[in-house]
Amino acid sequence: MPMKLAVCVSGRGSNLVALLEALAGSSQADVVLVLSNRADAPALELARGRGIAAESLDDHRDATEWLRRLRTHGVELIVLAGYLKLVPPGVIAAYRDRILNVHPALLPDFGGPGMYGHHVHEAVIRSGATVSGATVHLVDEAYDRGQILAQARVPVLPDDTPATLAARVLRAEHRLLPAVVLRAAEAGRPVVLPEPLELSP
Repeated sequence: MPMKLAVCVSGRGSNLVALLEALAGSSQADVVLVLSNRADAPALELARGRGIAAESLDDHRDATEWLRRLRTHGVELIVLAGYLKLVPPGVIAAYRDRILNVHPALLPDFGGPGMYGHHVHEAVIRSGATVSGATVHLVDEAYDRGQILAQARVPVLPDDTPATLAARVLRAEHRLLPAVVLRAAEAGRPVVLPEPLELSP
């Protein structure tokens, strides 16, 4: 039986697309639910177009609502793919060590409240860092604090803007997240990938 996944999104869902493409034809994992805190998130329509249950949360802070929706679909692993809200503590407790998040920087640097989207890439460039990338980590009760499972590194180029760096990091996310999810499905639980991915510009 494939591992049943819920993917949580707040926006357009490019990581969702990358994950669905990586899982196409896979017997190991299957996205059975796409959840969003926004009823107008483009990713929901994208999921519906592929025949996947797609639902918006009435109250993203309500663990009871989350758990009802997750359990209705038999979800075993939750993947945050551009989901910008804190997951309620009751959901963290029920799915301890079975919630993944992809973050557009090399944690533990450039994480925490307010560190999302262009804010992250602006901070990386401002710091003078020469390397950035993507991190997949377990989710706990605080933003970007859980155990790191895998990272993909990309160079920060001298002429980078937040937009050009974001595009490079997003390509890294699209490779890293499916790799971690597939490895979790193989192992039956999230596991640490042994080596960081080094990606060219």
